[in-house]
Amino acid sequence: MNNQKKDVKDYIRTIVDFPHEGIMFRDVTTLFADPRGLRICVDQLLHPFAGERIDKVVGLEARGFIVGGAIAHQLSVGFVPVRKKGKLPGATISEEYALEYGEAIMEIHDDAISAGEKILIVDDLLATGGTAAAGIKLIERLGGDIIGCAFIVDLPELGGRKKIEDLGMDVHTLCEFEGA
Repeated sequence: MNNQKKDVKDYIRTIVDFPHEGIMFRDVTTLFADPRGLRICVDQLLHPFAGERIDKVVGLEARGFIVGGAIAHQLSVGFVPVRKKGKLPGATISEEYALEYGEAIMEIHDDAISAGEKILIVDDLLATGGTAAAGIKLIERLGGDIIGCAFIVDLPELGGRKKIEDLGMDVHTLCEFEGA
C-alpha cells in the first residue's frame, strides 16, 4: 500500500485527444470520486478566503457546480449556478463571450444575487478565461461584490489568469498543467 501523501494534481487524470485531437483533457472527475481528494480540493480552494465574508458561491457550468456546491455547503451559504443559454427556467440575464472555435452565451437568474452580496466564483479549470469573464460580468451587473475566483486547474499557456486578473479579480488555483 502506498502511504505517500498526494496533492490535488495527483488525483487528476489526463485524457489525450479528448474532445478532439491535440487536446490534453484534464479530467477532475477522478479527483471528485476520491473522498480524500475532494476534501483536499474543497479545503484548499477555501483556504485563501478564510475569515472573509462570503454570502454566496457561484459555480460555472458544469464541473464548477460540483465543487461550488461542496464549498457552499461547507460555508453554509447559498449556491448560484451560471449556466449555458437556455438551461435556467426563470428570468435570466445573459453574457456572450468568445471561445476558441466560436461564441457562447452564459446566463444567471436575474434574482440570484442581491446588490452588495459577497461572491466567490468557483470552477474546475481556468483556460482562456472566457467563461469566468462572462460570469464576472453577470455577477457585477446584478450588483454582486466578487471577493475572488477559485479554480482547481490553471492552464497558464492559454492566458486565462491574466484575463481575469485584468478584470480586477483575485485568482486562486490549486495546480497547473502545461499545454492546452
